[in-house]
Amino acid sequence: MGEWRAVRASRVLAALLRIGWTIARQKGSHRRLVREGWAPVTFAFHDSVEIGPVMLVRIAKDTGLTPSDL
Repeated sequence: MGEWRAVRASRVLAALLRIGWTIARQKGSHRRLVREGWAPVTFAFHDSVEIGPVMLVRIAKDTGLTPSDL
């Protein structure tokens, strides 16, 4: 977990879109992301919010995100 550092939600979302996730629908700050071969994920962060290392690890487990993707 040491290689993860806090980043803004907008940067995490951009990285998820780069690795193949797409926004299926959105209502406010809640975005439903889908990707072939993966279970859908709800990304519910305002763009300016900082996401800490612990939450990034949880997001990574569900999405395949790696620190190098950021």
